[in-house]
Amino acid sequence: MFGVFAPNTQDVAETVYYGLFALQHRGQESCGIVVNDDGLFNSYKDVGLVNDVFTKDVLHRLGPGNMAVGHVRYGTTGNSDRLNSQPIVVNHIKGRMALAHNGNLVNSAELREMLELEGSIFHTTSDTEVISYIITRERIKSPSIEDALNKAMDSIKGAYSLVVMSPSKLIAARDEHGFRPLCYGVREDGTYIVASESCALDAVGATMVRDLLPGEILVFDKDGVRSITDHCNKAEPKMCVFEYIYFARPDSVIDGCSVHEARVRAGAFLALEHPVQADIVIGVPDSGIDAAIGYSRQSGIPYGIGFIKNKYIGRTFISPGQKSREDKVKIKLNPISEVVKGKRVVLIDDSIVRGTTSARIVRLLRDAGAKEVHMRVSAPPFLNPCYYGTDIDSREWLIACKHTIPEIEKIIGVDSLGYLSLTNVHLIARGEKGLGGYCSACFDGEYPTEIPAATNKNRFERKISESEKAKGGSEPKETT
Repeated sequence: MFGVFAPNTQDVAETVYYGLFALQHRGQESCGIVVNDDGLFNSYKDVGLVNDVFTKDVLHRLGPGNMAVGHVRYGTTGNSDRLNSQPIVVNHIKGRMALAHNGNLVNSAELREMLELEGSIFHTTSDTEVISYIITRERIKSPSIEDALNKAMDSIKGAYSLVVMSPSKLIAARDEHGFRPLCYGVREDGTYIVASESCALDAVGATMVRDLLPGEILVFDKDGVRSITDHCNKAEPKMCVFEYIYFARPDSVIDGCSVHEARVRAGAFLALEHPVQADIVIGVPDSGIDAAIGYSRQSGIPYGIGFIKNKYIGRTFISPGQKSREDKVKIKLNPISEVVKGKRVVLIDDSIVRGTTSARIVRLLRDAGAKEVHMRVSAPPFLNPCYYGTDIDSREWLIACKHTIPEIEKIIGVDSLGYLSLTNVHLIARGEKGLGGYCSACFDGEYPTEIPAATNKNRFERKISESEKAKGGSEPKETT
């Protein structure tokens, strides 16, 4: 998410464009921008990457303004189509609102049913629209948009970082646990910037002020910045530890902790927990590289660049569809034979989910002449679904739920395998502010909230069309 509040009319669409470009790693399904020109909302969104969707002509049509909201989507609930693109724009009796959301609600189904019974008509299948309806319902009864959001936070449960734009205000909010990151900064001309990660502030020349506190609402208007803390300190802070392991860019700082340093520490812990005799340490680009540096420093084994990454291919974990991810591995990475040939290689990656991608990467190293491959993972085994924005909602597809470590070693073709321990995963992020602990429910099953009765999407399942059914098509079977 990315938001702009400027002291005067300017090309805010271009600012959002560069901000979303810096946040592209967080979502590659779709993107959107809404520009506010003195209360008139101009919006555009579509499926695709930022550079493809927002051409020069599209940005020109969005026009100037003093406020704007942007979003890149990585779908965890709802289908991967244009309808579910964000931001969502809502027109109501008291005006209009644009909303961008990062996270997942755990009571989305219950709220949707309640709203539908009251007569609400939904146009999307995402929980973002549920949030927009709850805020709108409160806005009709409230004196201000920030008051409506404050009341809406009593109803919505789970993980949500929000950027909300009204005709005269830009508002940012973070859930009571602070599952997902959200920060703000300011440029020299007084323009305020809200972003999911600090790297996006850097991209538009803004100096970071601070992260939002869990439960905090920030209001940006003509009078400056105002903080509402009614929901702060109502729950234990539980930032998603997978942000530090995978989601965030290494040059970002979240809750006072450098993502790069967190990953380097994870690699150092791995070297202490799972030592091995080897000739070289390499990382799987991009999120495995920092941990590989940490492993190398701690172990004394030289670090090397083992893979060249095609810069024009996105992140495979958040690509919609398992077949899409497997195909991308073939053209995304290419091993450097001169680095790994005849060597005992320590391969560092951020996680193993299903195992198919890991197996393909290991095979690339074997084909390039690696004598041994010892895989080290800078996260514990995935054993549980995540309901807060990491798109793993079924144990059925998690390789660690079905197989022991020796079995996984055989499946992915490595000589040895070692995961980061649960104890040390909580020690990798050392924030300066001491906000609290981290959510690691996908590893240990200790959920900070109630879990939803039903989930809406499983990223590993492929919908079978009627024509395929007629031909005898079936769901793809798991391959290893």
